[in-house]
Amino acid sequence: MNNTNEALFDVASHFALEGTVDSIEPYGDGHINTTYLVTTDGPRYILQRMNTSIFPDTANLMRNVELVTAALKARGKETLDIVPTTSGATWAEIDGGAWRVYRFIEHTMSYNLVPNPNVFREAGRAFGDFQNFLSGFDANQLTETIAHFHDTPHRFEDFKKALAADELGRAAACQPEIDFYLSHADQYAVVMDGLRDGSIPLRVTHNDTKLNNILMDATTGKARAIIDLDTIMPGSMLFDFGDSIRFGASTALEDERDLDKVHFSTDLFRAYTEGFVSELRGSVTEREAELLPFSGNLLTMECGMRFLADYLEGDVYFATKYPEHNLVRSRTQIKLVREMEQRADETRAIVADVMETTK
Repeated sequence: MNNTNEALFDVASHFALEGTVDSIEPYGDGHINTTYLVTTDGPRYILQRMNTSIFPDTANLMRNVELVTAALKARGKETLDIVPTTSGATWAEIDGGAWRVYRFIEHTMSYNLVPNPNVFREAGRAFGDFQNFLSGFDANQLTETIAHFHDTPHRFEDFKKALAADELGRAAACQPEIDFYLSHADQYAVVMDGLRDGSIPLRVTHNDTKLNNILMDATTGKARAIIDLDTIMPGSMLFDFGDSIRFGASTALEDERDLDKVHFSTDLFRAYTEGFVSELRGSVTEREAELLPFSGNLLTMECGMRFLADYLEGDVYFATKYPEHNLVRSRTQIKLVREMEQRADETRAIVADVMETTK
């Protein structure tokens, strides 16, 4: 056993696991937390070291997760199952790291790229149903885990600060990308302005609705559980819809280097809209329906400028595998937004049609 594995086995020993641990291996491809699959002679588990630079208030983050998962279980919904420490806590601070364990949800699968519209339609239903659940959840119980998470104007100010500092001298290599985000500045405040003036209702939202945060049943293909609950906070339903479209209505992975493979699919947009709206039709306001197509643009621009800001700052937020990784990610987002803009009339017509047919 090498030193790294020995340290991980020691971490695992602090949790009330069933069975003897056989192996602990890296798992998944998340950008923020460090995740491992723990195999025992009994159940399997997910062990995570939480990123306390991004989530400094670990106690309240885990309290949020505990509250939401308890409420989901009370409604008979499958969800993350927190494994306590040997002392009964929901997480542990070990050698300067913040650690937690979930039971591994067996016989499921997730997707990093949508294989067909039916899968994306099911994803829309899953997040729409989750949004319905959250509508009955008291938001006052929750702590804001990341301030200004989908406050796009605030993200734009962060981007401009990173650009002005240009500490690594990287701006010269990405001027077209910089110009793109600067040129769209007049669009960034639309949803935040609506939340402030009340024209867009405040809801409790997941805020990180990538397709790979839904576990699908490996046999039936039906959604079983929504995972990655660290960013559940009050916000706009448009954040959840838009981020799903950003990630799922693309024909390529988020970090595809070949931009000729990156396209915005209106077929996938329609499939997700059908699933999402079918669950939420009774509560979607006129203004929310009007902004559903644009929310994809907005969340894609927001994420893209965050990738680019991180590239300018030296890749301090998102995990990267090579020096230009965040720049590549930002370029895919720009390609998607440009195609979304070209097809705006089509996506508006799709939303209008879905809203009408789901009455």
